[in-house]
Amino acid sequence: MPLVPSAPPGPAARPSLGLPLALLWLAAVLLALTGLGSLPLRDWDEGIVARVALELSQGEGGSALLPTFWGGDYLNKPPGLHWLIAGLLVLLRPEAAEVTAAATGGVPLPPPAWMVRLVPALLSTLVVPLGGLIQAELRPGRRLPALATAAVLLCLLPVARHGRLAMLDGTQLSLIAALWLCLLHLARRPLQSRPALLAGLAGSGLLLLKAPMLLPVLALGLTGLAIDPRRPLAVRTPAGRPVRAWALRRWLPLLLAGLLPGLAWHICHAWMRGDGALWLWWGDGAGRVLLETGEGSDLGWRVPVTEILEGGWPWLALWPFGVLLAWRERDRPSGRWPLLLQFGLAAVILPLRTQLPWYGHPLWLPFALLVGPVLAWLIDRRCLGDPSTSAAPTAPGAALLRRVPLLWAFLGAALMLAGLTALLPIGPAALLTPYRGVLLMAGAGWCAGGLLLMRPAPGRRRLGGLAMVAGSGLGLMALMASPLWLWELNETWATPPVAALTRRWQAQPVSLWQEAERPSLSWYAGQRIRSASDDDDLRTDPQGEAWVLRRGGDAPGDTECRWVDGAEGLSLWRCRPEGVGGQALAPGR
Repeated sequence: MPLVPSAPPGPAARPSLGLPLALLWLAAVLLALTGLGSLPLRDWDEGIVARVALELSQGEGGSALLPTFWGGDYLNKPPGLHWLIAGLLVLLRPEAAEVTAAATGGVPLPPPAWMVRLVPALLSTLVVPLGGLIQAELRPGRRLPALATAAVLLCLLPVARHGRLAMLDGTQLSLIAALWLCLLHLARRPLQSRPALLAGLAGSGLLLLKAPMLLPVLALGLTGLAIDPRRPLAVRTPAGRPVRAWALRRWLPLLLAGLLPGLAWHICHAWMRGDGALWLWWGDGAGRVLLETGEGSDLGWRVPVTEILEGGWPWLALWPFGVLLAWRERDRPSGRWPLLLQFGLAAVILPLRTQLPWYGHPLWLPFALLVGPVLAWLIDRRCLGDPSTSAAPTAPGAALLRRVPLLWAFLGAALMLAGLTALLPIGPAALLTPYRGVLLMAGAGWCAGGLLLMRPAPGRRRLGGLAMVAGSGLGLMALMASPLWLWELNETWATPPVAALTRRWQAQPVSLWQEAERPSLSWYAGQRIRSASDDDDLRTDPQGEAWVLRRGGDAPGDTECRWVDGAEGLSLWRCRPEGVGGQALAPGR
């Protein structure tokens, strides 16, 4: 008698996750929208993404398919997210934004920051329910580990913060989750074809975000499918045909069909821009991060490891126990898949020569898949067993694991003490004043949650889990409502006041003297302000005059200059490079 794939558990064995996951997703959306436009766009990525999206929104015909940056070919990333932001700009940007007052120098004011960040912020929240659904596929019939995994993703600071930025990483993480979820559907339902098509469409999304990232993500997913202990390729259909042959005839074509939109754009891009398409894949893509040590990459593999150690709290203490649990269950999907995804991605990301803090962002999804079941066990000791039996296995290292809530309680008490101290802004305590809301919210949740999770009554432990999630979520919300969540802005001078300075004096073209180029400055100024290291780099108008921004009060270079105005420690000068004749300079136009 031919083997037939087992049917998924019925409603009684597989409790509905729809409503609780929807509530967690709504919480993620609320967190993503809190303070979204309170701070200006940062360098580098946000300023570039915003400008590329704006130019796409103004393009017509074929020009709306190929991204540009200040009129030149944009060859850094595919325009998938930029298209979506551009579409929102077309829909939401009022016509009044195109009407420019005389004070703006004839250049339309840019769209507000919230409008640029809205699409990536919303798309990034999808990883919360998708992560829960992945865990539900790995542990069918077990509701609590899925909810715990989604809650962990909701409360991770890097996931919440990077996702709300006008960058690609939050949306990329959601697409990775969607692709792996579809492949897991194939593992449990090998005779269905829709998951293969959806997996291909998720792959197309990755091709249109960070194209080289599709290769390791898809390879890990297919490897997980091949080594899945349920072995869907070894069973036969009711007609007696091997599923392996069916897969080759149905899965692969449908997977490739889903990849066609992304591949079609890259083919079109190569046809239109030739070598530029190769540069996107290799020169400024995989080749750069694999072979070149970029700025800020001196620590190498320690950069993503540091991000995990700093951003994984309070759940980081559970990660070793999650790895041990997955290893114990390595003969089941609940163990093999998380181990493969966590350490497979680590093997791809850690050796990169170029390391930036957000390069390790994909690691958070398998992190949550490992941590979620352990958190669920702390709440309900019966959640790890097979739902068809009454057995309730103990988590590995249970004696030590039961002490983790005590650590959370101590940390929470310390945070609460720091928050209470910040209420009296005297002496050193004044440094904590901006953080008091974050400290009090997170501290109260961790302290109460840790104490309740140590209680023997299951109902109290459930309240403890809710307190941990609520405290972490409210602490993150307090952070996002403050001006502290985008701390990179404090590393150098603010660009909006300087851009307003150039608009007020109708300065154009402007050069930035012996400073690194700031894409966000160009965004807010409405013109590209390039860096100039000497007089030959100064950009001049037809009359041979140049506007120059320089830190400090000295005139830039060997030029005839007149000081005009200043902001943020920078001075605006109107200059005529040496050898250019004409009338004497006036301070303004």
